[in-house]
Amino acid sequence: MTRIGIAGIAIESSTFSPHRTTVDDFRVTRGADLLARYSFLDPSVEWVPLLHAVSLPGGAVTEETYAALSEEIYARLRSCGPLDGLFFDIHGAMSVVGRVDVEADLIEGIRAVIGPDVLVSASMDLHGNVSHRLARALDLITCYRKAPHTDAWDTRERAVRNLVDRLRDGGKPLKAWVQVPVLLPGEKTSTRIEPARSVYALVDEVEALPGVLDAAIWVGYAWADEPRCQAAIVVTGDDLSVITAQASRLAQAYWDARHDFAFVAPTGSLAECVTQALASPARPFFISDSGDNPTAGGAGDTSWSLRELLGMPSVLAQNTIYAQIVDPAATAAAVRAGIGQQVTVSVGGHIDSGPCGPVPLTAVVEAIDANDPVAGVAVVLGVQGLKVIVTERRKPYHLESDFLDLGLSPRTADLVIVKIGYLEPELYDMAADWLLALTPGGVDQDLLRLGHVGIQRPMFPFDPDMPPPSFTPVSTW
Repeated sequence: MTRIGIAGIAIESSTFSPHRTTVDDFRVTRGADLLARYSFLDPSVEWVPLLHAVSLPGGAVTEETYAALSEEIYARLRSCGPLDGLFFDIHGAMSVVGRVDVEADLIEGIRAVIGPDVLVSASMDLHGNVSHRLARALDLITCYRKAPHTDAWDTRERAVRNLVDRLRDGGKPLKAWVQVPVLLPGEKTSTRIEPARSVYALVDEVEALPGVLDAAIWVGYAWADEPRCQAAIVVTGDDLSVITAQASRLAQAYWDARHDFAFVAPTGSLAECVTQALASPARPFFISDSGDNPTAGGAGDTSWSLRELLGMPSVLAQNTIYAQIVDPAATAAAVRAGIGQQVTVSVGGHIDSGPCGPVPLTAVVEAIDANDPVAGVAVVLGVQGLKVIVTERRKPYHLESDFLDLGLSPRTADLVIVKIGYLEPELYDMAADWLLALTPGGVDQDLLRLGHVGIQRPMFPFDPDMPPPSFTPVSTW
């Protein structure tokens, strides 16, 4: 029976965030729990669960954490017996303190154990980074084709299906890889709108061609400062001339569209967005507090926006929800005070204090959820009409149930201000209208003010007048 191992470490890490990701931030699965993660595994294959670790995006991973997780993968590989294939389930934008291409480090460490002949197939987020080292060490590689990522599990299934098919018939495919010197945030490359919608539509066209097995476009990850951070294309298949030509075609299409990429929603400062929202009859009106988005790698405790909102009487007079800010001490103080009691705390700004330090807040404790599976403890602190969600641990607020569990009704609110970039599907469907506020933080949408020094230059938009690159794919592996 064909034996295929499963392993991976998945996180999106902002090197501009002072947050550090440790083992406690990862959900680690092994054995039967790891197999249960995937509903599509072919029963005619013997699947060998090794270790998979996944974390909410955050700051760079500590070396100690990476060493513990990677060494356990290597140890399990050494003891599991011979494998025919390996499913490498990663995000592709992990950063580790002191390293610059850690997914390549990880797969090369795996190759040192399993050897060059075991077929390896990787599934990635389109906001991952594909260096030459990473592409060279893999046999099959694919990524999401939609942002927001409604096809995440379809992509993993495709990666596994291609792996099983090639093990049964065809062996190692050829690969054509090329990078595109463009680095843009996800909020400018959503496939909901043009030009990303049309650029990504080309992927399906290319994949349907004779001689092509898979095609993929990576946007790259804008909030890490590493040489590998840029867009990339990989086309795999059995006809070298076709995959090389098509990789060049996709790269050129992405490059040609570089000036057309725009934010997925109208943007402005937080004050401008609030003014426009309050003047609009649309309810509920959503505003993305994008600079500290925890699902892009923000620390989650940047307090700048909270300070600004508390200084806006028009916001305090409305039914406004602010989700959310991380502060374990403030959360604990609210729990000690109890529902209905007034509490005075200093909120946020303890981890990411760059934009703003802790914000003094006197509020009424309006709700407590002591058993949130992600946030740990979550509380609602009310200041007139403003309801501030404060959590013990970092948590994204993407689902209506996240609010309902705290007795909040986003559908009947006037304003809902969420630490997020583009709205996730439930919020997008709920919003009568929305704006993207360009706020400060570790995942600031204004890349030019972050201060990248480690990326390869020239690169768009850092060098807007750079000469056109030549897209000659590397295709000899």
